[in-house]
Order: sequence, then C-alpha cells, then structure tokens
Amino acid sequence: MTLDEQLEPLTHDHVFLSAGHDDNARRTLLVVALTAVMMVGEIVAGTLFNSMALLADGFHMATHAGALAVAAAAYAFAKKHARSGRYTFGTGKVGDLAGFASALVLGVVAIGIAWESVGRLLTPQSVAFGEATLVAVVGLAVNLVSALLLGGGHHHHGHHDHGHDHHDHDHAHHDHDHDHGRAGRHHDNNLRAAFVHVLADALTSVLAIVALLAGRFLGWTWLDPLMGLVGAAVIASWSWALMRDTSAVLLDATDAGLEREVRDEVEGPGGARITDLHIWRLGPGAHGAIVSYVGEAPASEVRTRLKHVHELSHVTVEAFPAPAAARGSAGCLHGEDADGRRG
Repeated sequence: MTLDEQLEPLTHDHVFLSAGHDDNARRTLLVVALTAVMMVGEIVAGTLFNSMALLADGFHMATHAGALAVAAAAYAFAKKHARSGRYTFGTGKVGDLAGFASALVLGVVAIGIAWESVGRLLTPQSVAFGEATLVAVVGLAVNLVSALLLGGGHHHHGHHDHGHDHHDHDHAHHDHDHDHGRAGRHHDNNLRAAFVHVLADALTSVLAIVALLAGRFLGWTWLDPLMGLVGAAVIASWSWALMRDTSAVLLDATDAGLEREVRDEVEGPGGARITDLHIWRLGPGAHGAIVSYVGEAPASEVRTRLKHVHELSHVTVEAFPAPAAARGSAGCLHGEDADGRRG
C-alpha cells in the first residue's frame, strides 16, 4: 500500500455549515423577493397618503430587503467556498458575519425611525388614514408569510454529518481528533438575523395599523409618530442582542457551559489535569477545541472521553507526561512542546 493510500482515511474537509443550510438559503431568497415587492408598495403609499408610520414601515422594509439580500449572499458564499483551503476552519462563520452586518443595519433603521418620528411629533401632519391602513394590513400579511417561511427552519439547527470518522495523528505530543459527525443545537445566526428583520417589519406594521386606526376613529394623530418611537426602541433592543451574539462568535468567545463540560469529561475520571483549554465556535452547531493536559492518561483515552461532548467537531489534544508535569504545564501555557521548543 502506498503512502497516499495509507493517508487517505485520515484526510478530511472542514465544512461546518448548518444541517439546513440549503433549505434556509432558499427560504431567505423567497423572503427577499416578497420583501422587495412590499417595500415599493409601502413607500409609494406612504408618500401618497402622508403617513409617517407607513413610510417608516416602507423604508424599514427597504433596509431589511438589503439585509436579507446580504443573508442570501452569505449562504451562497459559504456553500461555494466551504471546501476552499483559503479558510482554515471553513466558512461556518460567514453567517455570523452577515448577522452582525444585519444587526448594524437594524440599529441604523431604529435611529432613523426615531429621528423622523420626533420630527412628526413636533410638527404634526395630516394623514390619509383609510388608504394607509389598507396598505399597512397588506404589509403585515406579507411579513407574517415571510416569518412563517423563515420560522420553518429557525429551530432546525445542527452540524452537517460529513461522514468522517475519528482521525488520530500520532505525534510525539500532539494528537488530533477530527469528528465532523457531531450534532449541535446552536443558532444559525444568519437565519436568525433574517428572522429578526422580518419580525421587526411585522412589528412596525402592527404599530402602524394601531396608530392609523386610532387616528381615524379617535382623532389621535399624535399616536402615529409615537408608535414610530415605540417601534424604534424595540428594534434597537433586537439589534443590540443580535450584535452581541454574533460579535461573540466572530471574536471566538468561549462557551462557558461547554468549557465546564469538557473539563468534567477530561478531568472527572482522573489521570488528567487540563492546563490550557481553548473552545470556539466554527459554525452552527460546531465547535473547535484545543485541550492541553498533564497526567498519566494517554491521549487516546482523553479523546475517548471527549466523544461524549457532541458539540465538538474539531479537537486537538496535547499531552504532557505526569513526571514532567511542572515543565509540561509551563510549556503548554507558552505554546511549547515537551522539549521546550516553540510549537
């Protein structure tokens, strides 16, 4: 058997896309089309009928159409370059990058709606309540359909099963375990961002309808811009939550609960004490980990212990023998191998 034939079972890719990646992409494209059509209708109607709530909903929907288009493009890019060697750990984070961009757009939209609403409160304007209400109702219907389309895949998370077995590379002190068949229950932040955009659209449509009906039947014209302010506040809070979660992924923030689980699995049975641990997200439902430990337990046993942590999809185990515990621990912390050389 040639060397290439012996190494073939150890080769693997680094595809960390969600299990519903293609389905989510199709849903997002359909929602982009629906949103764009309704966006034009609401902006035109809001201008003709002089409704701030309707204009806010229309321009809000315009920015959402752009953000949703970014989400669709992110799905396409991630799929196209999933196996590209240019990206060390694949393109699983592309969706988080798109989600972060969408969060920024949501924040700008909230500021814009608030600014215009304050202006309308200070300078009230007449509104064609009946016509504007009809358009707002149609807009809400489109938003609800879009939410159902995206919601169908919103809770379907997981890591693709790429059919790879465990790959053990026996080096002096570095053993690598690559398991791409783990399933996780973590959010696809790209789909989540698209879903939040649609929810924000639905919210502004509901607020617009309430304001328009109150203005028509109760004469509360001030409620139209006030609802704009309420919508801006809610959208801003959604923007902040999405920005916080996606930025954590982009900055490789660790998962405290997953870290505790890894420590329990490795150290619980004894014979191993973790001296350095790094855990970060590679994509929806997939995490990478570098585990350095001191102890008598062989690396193969530590890998077996980690098989219970299903969220881990790419693991590197670094072992330092117990007799060299002090030297090994220091070396691990400074990125050195057991001989003190830079690793």
